[in-house]
Amino acid sequence: MQHFTRSNKSMNRSPASQQNSQQEGGNNPSDRSNNPSDGGKPLDSALQNNLEAIKSQFGNSSDLIVRIICAGPSAAVQCAFVYIGGLVDSQSVFRFIDSFLSDADKHELADSHQGMGNMDWILRHMPVTVGDIRVESRLQSLYSSLLTGHTLLLIDRCRQALSVNTSGGEYRSVSEPIAQTVVRGPQEGFTESVHTNIAMIRRKIKSPNVRVESRQVGRVTQTDVCLMYIHGIVNDEILRRVRDRLGQIDIDGILESNYIEEFLQDSKYSVFPTVNNSERPDVVAAALLEGRVAILIDGTPFVLIVPAVFTQFMQAAEDYYHRSDYGLIRILRYIALMISLLAPSLYIAITTFHQEMIPTTLLISLAGQREGIPFPALIEALMMEVTFELLREAGIRMPRAVGTSISIVGALVLGQAAVDAGLVSPAMVIIVSITAIAGFIFPSFELGISVRVLRFVFMGLGASFGIFGIIVGLVVLVLHLSHLSSFGVPYLSPVAPFRLSDQKDAIVRVPWWQMYTRPDAYHPQNQHRLSDEAAPANETKHNRGDQTQR
Repeated sequence: MQHFTRSNKSMNRSPASQQNSQQEGGNNPSDRSNNPSDGGKPLDSALQNNLEAIKSQFGNSSDLIVRIICAGPSAAVQCAFVYIGGLVDSQSVFRFIDSFLSDADKHELADSHQGMGNMDWILRHMPVTVGDIRVESRLQSLYSSLLTGHTLLLIDRCRQALSVNTSGGEYRSVSEPIAQTVVRGPQEGFTESVHTNIAMIRRKIKSPNVRVESRQVGRVTQTDVCLMYIHGIVNDEILRRVRDRLGQIDIDGILESNYIEEFLQDSKYSVFPTVNNSERPDVVAAALLEGRVAILIDGTPFVLIVPAVFTQFMQAAEDYYHRSDYGLIRILRYIALMISLLAPSLYIAITTFHQEMIPTTLLISLAGQREGIPFPALIEALMMEVTFELLREAGIRMPRAVGTSISIVGALVLGQAAVDAGLVSPAMVIIVSITAIAGFIFPSFELGISVRVLRFVFMGLGASFGIFGIIVGLVVLVLHLSHLSSFGVPYLSPVAPFRLSDQKDAIVRVPWWQMYTRPDAYHPQNQHRLSDEAAPANETKHNRGDQTQR
């Protein structure tokens, strides 16, 4: 490392300015950088001119590191190493510099036709010990490489630069998922590094058919977005739709997966999510095996999964890790869904319009409780629901050590105080509490938000038109769900349209040895999970007939 003492100059420059054009297509960023059509200016033969262009583009930032070193046996050739601090792994950078300078001492590199004048000659005669090396010839390519954690080698009198992947820096280590609790299964969740997330999925699906397509989205942030699917299983039409929608996104920045999720939604104004997300690698791996597509975004641990159907949001990963109960837990979730959606509205409708439906003893008890209550049942329910939503949000936003205490104490104290003050009846407190408990059972947080929004709509229908209004609302809701789709897949699949072969993993979940086919709703190219020998003969014959008809 004596070369650092010869001529070692650190020049501080600015983080890169914005990229002028959005990169489209499914190619790797390394392929885009060598595309002459990107409008980038070619490198100059003078090293100082190239360095000045980089410094000007990066605006004199303090984290742009430039080291100018004289190389070769006679130290006659100037070369520069350029990288951005914090985006690179320091050990990889030092290893790259040391190996290059050690080999440079063994060759006379002043000839412009070979040696330092030709990067291809350098790669052949001076092998670099760091992987992912490419030769760049345009300034725009250099800017993109620096922003992805590469280290550049520029040499005087050479119109090419060497870009070496030394990306690193500080990343959060793999840990247990926070938003999606693990009862049984792998105790690991995604991180904010897209490359780490891809590797976690590949460790679970060790198949060469797992394909990854990378692109950059965001004119300013240039965020790495990767499509992941299994070739030979995923339906080509679904994959084409995902590529097209990603290619149509034109926004200045992507900071989280929801930025992309809202662009991918089939119905922009529906309260129901048509794109699922997960921070668990096992859930994403299972989705890929079913023929779906995963979208990984750099900077967030939440991976998008498409297509998404309604029944998927009522399923948990633990359903497949415990012994099959033939749908007992899932049926309980659907009951909780109806309670969370309709319990307050039914109570309001019955106590307001349909008192004859209540047994006499219970009606007398409810009338006694409501004696002295100054508000109608709708206002009473709205007060309690809004109060509970405030407590829920306070518990989420407050520090974890305080949030749980605020939720519990607030619910107990406010509920009891409201009853003692005669503002609400004890029966209403019970209804709102049961509704809140049922709302926590959903495996999907997004579906819970949709139910919370619709709950207020049904409360208004129940207070205005009674049970008739609630029934009309349910009909409209079912019609809306039937109209939705996700990347061409009906949202209520496999219930509507009804697919008998998919019922084994819809409301119920049969044992694994009975799930011999993949979900037909996604039209996978390869339908069979089990081999023909393991699957029952009649089922194999039935599925072959389905494939022939399609």
